[in-house]
Formats: sequence, C-alpha cells, structure tokens
Amino acid sequence: MMPGQRAVVSAAGQVALEPFDPPPPLPGQVRLRALRTLISPGTERAFFLSLDNTGATYPLYPGYSFVGLVEARGAEVTALHVGDRVVCPAPHASHALVDAEVCLPLPADLPADQAAFFNLLAIAMQGLRKARIELGESVAVLGAGLVGILAMRLAQLSGGLPVIGIDLDARRLELARRVGADDSLIGGDRLAADLRELLGSAGADVVIEATGAPDLVATAFQAAAEKGRVILLGSARGDSERVNFYRDVHRKGLHIIGAHEITRPRRENSPGYWTQFSEHKVCLELLARGRVDVRPLITHRYNWRDFPQAYAHLADWDREALGILIEWT
Repeated sequence: MMPGQRAVVSAAGQVALEPFDPPPPLPGQVRLRALRTLISPGTERAFFLSLDNTGATYPLYPGYSFVGLVEARGAEVTALHVGDRVVCPAPHASHALVDAEVCLPLPADLPADQAAFFNLLAIAMQGLRKARIELGESVAVLGAGLVGILAMRLAQLSGGLPVIGIDLDARRLELARRVGADDSLIGGDRLAADLRELLGSAGADVVIEATGAPDLVATAFQAAAEKGRVILLGSARGDSERVNFYRDVHRKGLHIIGAHEITRPRRENSPGYWTQFSEHKVCLELLARGRVDVRPLITHRYNWRDFPQAYAHLADWDREALGILIEWT
C-alpha cells in the first residue's frame, strides 16, 4: 500500500507531516483509514507550545479524535468488518492501527464531521458526571471554548437550570447561547457580583471551570454558592496564586472536584465515574439523536496537506477558532 502521512511535533512550536508505513493489524487489531480528525484546541495547543503542566516530550504525535473506515482487521476481530465507519482515540494521521475494542461503529445517519466531536464531548461529559447535577440547580460554566460549550449543553441535559455561560468574548457567548446556555455573562472583576444579581442568590450551585486559566480558579470559588460544587474541568497551565482558601472554600463549605479525564476507571462504571468507552458510546448516541448539535461549533476545516497551517492557526489563539476539522478524504 502507499505510505501514510501523520502529523508530528518535533519540538515546541514545530510541526510537520511525515510519511510512515501503516503495518498490518495483529490479532485483535484493526487498521483504519482516516476520514476526519478533530483538533482539541486547548490541550493540543498546550502540548504544541510546551506550556506549563504538559510535561511534553518530543517527537509528539498529537490528536485523539479520529473517524475512519476499517481497512483491514486482524485475527479474532469479529465485531468490526472492512468498510465499517468507526471512531477511536487515535492521532492525526491518514491511518491508525488500534485495538478493535476501543473502536465504536458510527450510527448509520451520523456524518463524520459531527462524529469527530465524540471525544471532546466525552471529556466534557466526565466532568459533568462528577458534578452530579440535580434538576433545577443553577450551573455557571467559566469558558465558552469548545469543551466549555459542550459542558453547557450537557449541564442542560442533566437538569441544570439555568445554565450560564461566562467568557470574555461576546461572539463565543452568542454561540454558547445557540448550543447550550440559557444565559450568559461577560467575565471580569465584577463577575461574582453580576452572577449573584442574575441568579438572585448567593452564587451558582455548580461552577464548572473550563478555561484552564490559573487565575480563574479563584473566580470559580467566588462564583459558587455556599456548599456549592466547583468542578475543575480545564487543565490549569500554571499556579493559582490568589486563592484565599479560608474565605473562598473553607467558610463556604465548597466541594472541589478535580475532573481530569485520566480519573476515569478502566474497566467498570460506578456513580460519577464511567469508563471512556462507555462515555464514547453515550456521546455517539447523543450526537446521532440530535440531543447535542455540534454543527455550529465547526469553525474551520483544513485539508490534511495543510496540517501545519492548522497548527499555526491554533498557536495564534484565534478566539473565533473552536471546532477545527482535518479532512483526510
């Protein structure tokens, strides 16, 4: 077969495409031919630029939201067939060799463009699941990036009322209201006061920090009501220096929950903690049934040959860039 192509970050800020020979699948594996991959803006930018708390080592093969066709299957693979459309957490490449057990077939009527959001939706989902939102609880989400907006929609589906999106960018907030926010606020020094005025209460029952900005951890604590829950969904890129734990956490009786996706269990689901595979399955169903509409979140498309330009766009941190699709067909 013809050589494949894959994205590689050779050093901080340096990305290119390199040829490789996709090997034949071993028993239990499938080889996939890519249709779409989706860039995860916050995480991939952080590793590309070697930001704080990444521990990035190079060469790095980025990406983890892959939609493709089964091109070949190894022995012992019976649930998947050549030609099946599937999703799996694989890097940006024309081909992927993965264990068949991590792949999920696409519902017949789900376009590849929308299916590519399965993993970003699952990252938001595992944070929302830990929040254990009850019907009618108010939810404030700091950050109207891709994961933040998906978290807003999942908060609505979980019974959050109202769900309030918070960001510095009015255009992102407009999009958040289209997809998953009941109301919105511009962030800033008066955010906690503005939120209390909007809710008519002492703060939000649940606050989800989805930016990864260290300074906003303190803001999340201040925005939460007494005995509220703060979900740290965004990966903080640095130290939070202005947190007064006595004032903002201890006296308020806050519950702080770390929600990095690596806290998922590997094999069995339990309340608040589902496996990645189980959540991927739920995400595909939500997308296929139209419960989560990601079409407004697709802001940019790049042909795979232009992958370096896509990462240059990512490094510039364009506030209008959310869903960046790589087209491999």
